[in-house]
Amino acid sequence: MSVTADQQAQIDAARGSPRQTLRAVSDGIEQHLYRVHPVLDHGFVRVIDYMGDDSAICQAARVSYGRGTRSVQNDEGLIRYLMRHWHSTPFEMCEIKLHVKLPVFVARQWIRHRTANVNEYSARYSILDREFYVPDPSALAAQSTTNNQGRGAVLEGDRAQRVLDILRQDADRAYDHYEEMLDENGLNLARELARMNLPASIYTQWYWKTDLHNLFHFLRLRADPHAQMEIRAYADSVCAIVADWVPAAWSAFRDYRLGGTTLSARGMDCLHRMLRGEGVTQETSGMSAGEWREFSAVWMKDTA
Repeated sequence: MSVTADQQAQIDAARGSPRQTLRAVSDGIEQHLYRVHPVLDHGFVRVIDYMGDDSAICQAARVSYGRGTRSVQNDEGLIRYLMRHWHSTPFEMCEIKLHVKLPVFVARQWIRHRTANVNEYSARYSILDREFYVPDPSALAAQSTTNNQGRGAVLEGDRAQRVLDILRQDADRAYDHYEEMLDENGLNLARELARMNLPASIYTQWYWKTDLHNLFHFLRLRADPHAQMEIRAYADSVCAIVADWVPAAWSAFRDYRLGGTTLSARGMDCLHRMLRGEGVTQETSGMSAGEWREFSAVWMKDTA
């Protein structure tokens, strides 16, 4: 974890001057405000601000649906109903603002989630620190033979050490040249140009603000076991924060989205045939090999 002295001073000042408020407060997330949650070797996630809690979701839903929600006996039941039936707008009533420090290549994945407000550290105005992500040896893996965007067996011995040496040496060499190009008494290249030679493993920072509905979409994809390990580490950290912030909404999300699944019409047909005792194979399913593999992983999960 790498927090600058200025950032630590801001954290200490913010946590040392609590204020009263009349707005809705989530006791669970209050403990996370401004605290630094380490991720990877130099990264972190911390909560800067938030709006709303579980009750804000229910409040919005009841305004929207009026008498139609009176059959729901409690807030948790209503939230589960909303999640189960894909009613997204009430979840947009909650928002969160995070300060995230992350490697550039992780940021490039993260920014694909465009339904957020983002302000990133500018290397046009400031000089980036000499901080690079170097994976733990256990995270070094060969290319998967079945997934073009996944990892296979873990590298070991000399192969793993060679990869680590390359990553460290190339990053240090690039940063040495970055400093040389910036030197006011030497090349004196503009900062906006000098940064172009830095590797994607260098760390950047940003403030990232989004609503709970879109945050859940982010977490559904990035906390999934199939997501890249590095961005999944950040998603897992955010999951822990969300679980304390909106426990009822988190429970419903974990049940219906993270732990649930959806089937195509063809998948439902195959499942019905299986329940009737019919032997269904990939050849008789009408599915491609990849689709059948994914479908099999769902219904064979508990028997594998």
